[in-house]
Amino acid sequence: MSETLLESELFGHVAGAFTGAVSDRPGRFRQADGGTLFLDEIDTASPALQVRLLRAIQDREFEPVGGGRTERVDVRLIVATNKDLEGLVREGEFREDLYYRLKVFKVDLPPLRERREDILALAHHYLSLYVSEGHAPVELSPRAKELLLAYHWPGNIRELKNCIEEALLLCRGRVIYPENLPSELRSEDNPEPFASLADLEAQHIARVLQSVNWNKRRASEILGSNRSTLYEKLRYYGIEKPADRALTGAAEVG
Repeated sequence: MSETLLESELFGHVAGAFTGAVSDRPGRFRQADGGTLFLDEIDTASPALQVRLLRAIQDREFEPVGGGRTERVDVRLIVATNKDLEGLVREGEFREDLYYRLKVFKVDLPPLRERREDILALAHHYLSLYVSEGHAPVELSPRAKELLLAYHWPGNIRELKNCIEEALLLCRGRVIYPENLPSELRSEDNPEPFASLADLEAQHIARVLQSVNWNKRRASEILGSNRSTLYEKLRYYGIEKPADRALTGAAEVG
């Protein structure tokens, strides 16, 4: 966003304030009156915007872009940054007075690699969001869980979210296996965890089915089992052809 549009987003604007401003619009501070406003990446605020933020926090008042009237609000402000704000203050890139206005109660959130107990909880959360969109439930195999726990997550939670989304696109059934995860999680830098016999069997069945274009008769011949046994294994491991899985999700939604 340009500085004008960003100020408009936060403080609102009046009609005619700039090209495209055809009517008055309340900003986020007005919408959050009596509540909480969260601002991410506060370190990227321009010097001019820092001045306006300082006044809004200190005096609890501001003017919309292009308007002369002063508005008062009562807003609790929460801000976040992944930068060292104290260092930016020393370098003259962030206002010292604004920094101390913001630093009322500070919470340090360690990177994901330092709180590994959250990794699987977050992964299951993103899987539950997938189910809430009408899809069939998908689980992580034991080996996939170990790979998630072994990875160092330089991109923190955003990287984990993208990882789960990619795995959901690549998985062929209702279980996410290591081959469905991004390659960096399976690199030689990570310790190779052990897989259970059940995991190995499920992966082998899925690979055989994919190799014969999901022809179950042919897959049974390759696996050396009858078709009834194969069907039992498919139900047990939740292995489905992608098209069948999409239909199942649609049926559950209906």
